[in-house]
Amino acid sequence: MNDILEFNEIYQEAKGTWNDGRLRFSKQTVVYKNSKTGKLDSIPVPELTQAQWRRVCLGHGIKLCTSTGNIYKYDGFKDTDLEKISEYFKANYKVELIEKDMCVKGWNWGTAKFNGPLLSFEVNDSPAFEIPLASVSQCATGKNEVTVEFHQNDDTEVSLMEVRFYVPPTTGDEGSDPVEAFVQNILSKADVIQATGDAVCIFRELQCLTPRGRYDIRIYPTFLHLHGKTFDYKIPYTTVLRLFLLPHKDQRQMFFVISLDPPIKQGQTRYHFLILLFSKEEDISLTLNMNEDEVERRFEGKLHKNMSGSLYEMVSRVMKALVNRKITVPGNFQGHSGAQCITCSYKASSGLLYPLERGFIYVHKPPVHLRFEEISCVNFARGTTTTRSFDFEIETKQGNQYTFSSIEREEYGKLFDFVNAKKLSIKNRGFKEGMKGNDNMYSDSDDDQHDAYLERMKEEGKIREEANDSDDSEGESGEYDSKASASESSADDGDSDGDRKKKPAKKAKFVKERKPRKKEKKAKDSSAPKRPMSAYMLWLNSSRDRIKSENPGISVTEISKKAGEMWKQLGKEKKEEWDVKAEEAKKEYDRAMREYKDNWLFLTKKGGKNEEKKKRKSGGGREKEKERATGNDSFKSREFISSEESSSESDKGKGRKRKVTY
Repeated sequence: MNDILEFNEIYQEAKGTWNDGRLRFSKQTVVYKNSKTGKLDSIPVPELTQAQWRRVCLGHGIKLCTSTGNIYKYDGFKDTDLEKISEYFKANYKVELIEKDMCVKGWNWGTAKFNGPLLSFEVNDSPAFEIPLASVSQCATGKNEVTVEFHQNDDTEVSLMEVRFYVPPTTGDEGSDPVEAFVQNILSKADVIQATGDAVCIFRELQCLTPRGRYDIRIYPTFLHLHGKTFDYKIPYTTVLRLFLLPHKDQRQMFFVISLDPPIKQGQTRYHFLILLFSKEEDISLTLNMNEDEVERRFEGKLHKNMSGSLYEMVSRVMKALVNRKITVPGNFQGHSGAQCITCSYKASSGLLYPLERGFIYVHKPPVHLRFEEISCVNFARGTTTTRSFDFEIETKQGNQYTFSSIEREEYGKLFDFVNAKKLSIKNRGFKEGMKGNDNMYSDSDDDQHDAYLERMKEEGKIREEANDSDDSEGESGEYDSKASASESSADDGDSDGDRKKKPAKKAKFVKERKPRKKEKKAKDSSAPKRPMSAYMLWLNSSRDRIKSENPGISVTEISKKAGEMWKQLGKEKKEEWDVKAEEAKKEYDRAMREYKDNWLFLTKKGGKNEEKKKRKSGGGREKEKERATGNDSFKSREFISSEESSSESDKGKGRKRKVTY
């Protein structure tokens, strides 16, 4: 038998909603990982006291009870999984998996039993439903009634608001009230925050970015109390998912981020992150409101009664000890400026993106945390406003997309290497070249690949540099104007070679390449013979009517498809018959084409002579009209035309030849 059993798509109920994840049974622990939040529930095997297999709404489920009083329920198993899990429990655990049936009679009277953190309503010793007392937000009493109210979850479409129990009066001891006893049993396990007793410590006037303002933070054993001028928030430590300690880019401030699930609420606004901003230079001396023995017994050396140091260190140290969560800090990533973050914008707000060892976190408005395991792919895109920046897009497996824009171009190489090292899928990856410093770092030959975006950026930079330097550069190679060079060479024909050397070199003229114009199509001669049809087209013309009759209502495109299929299935002998007909049509076309060309040459010669006669007649008449218009004063015979006048006239008209008489 395998040492480990794993199951995917196992569901856990959390305040009225189902969260899917993965469940793993091993010889030491039972571990459940939430796919949405990444939170881990680890149950040591020696603490297991009871295991039940039950039929529930999502198939079958397992209920595990521990010696510490905790109860865990996981649903989504198949009927065939019972035998496999039962054998694994017998072989590796001291607890036997027992089948337990639920009551489905629909009765609304029975017995209420308090079993650890659960209120079980049983009918004939079979549970009808169970209420997790941690989901209870308030409990109100009437004469013989108890109203239980529940925390609301924003992720659920339908929420259970309240349940009312009728508690009948007892005829026993008159001193005990059954309603009050019922309420006390609920409140002892309910998630109702009551600020009883003194706070462990208090931090005054801390700057908070979300929710915005300055708050006094009172640290209690089971919850955190934010007291501001306008609002108060009470945050149970059970809702804290992660802690982050992040250095600001200016190296003078620190962010302390607390991730919450479920979030704290203010009206319709939900705050999934609590972000505190500290100055590194601010120090504090802290004294815990506990005696030294109690501090040592409870925190096991993590905290001391008297402590001093930087304010951000004291807050993070106390939170780590009370919440019992590790603090996440930036890894080995360093940007172009040496900082451990990248300046960018998200949803039109500027902030900082921190590449972590297992994800990305964006601070601060709105805060975003993305784990590598929920990322489908990333994409490096060109900036929309300028080429000096680029966009970094992250697409999750749920289909959500996050775009971090306006990242400086210098950060591209560092961020690309980081994403590549974490083996994330890059959407627009090409061959990567020119990345320095990581030549032999990876074995999957990614360094030999070319990056298309980086090459485009380099080419654009070269084009801009050439455009800026073209006006001041001399003697550079380029494309010269052919007409200008021809005129210059003709003007310098009479000069000697020595004079050419003395002349300074002229600047190169860069001429844009003109796209060749499309040639105008010649008009077709209607009298020219038509090209012969192929064997397939001859067959199609003869078979078109037959295809239409066999398939009434068929369209033109469908006729072509049908004919193509029929032509493929046609026999070789029949195809040869149509090939012979096509050859005959080709010979007929060649004969007609020869006759057409001979006739065309005869007509062009005859038409050319007539056109020359018409031009001569029209040209003579125009010259006579010019002479009448100008008069005898402007007329000069050929022998009286001087060389100067003829040269000036030739300069006015480029196409005229220069005539000189001596």
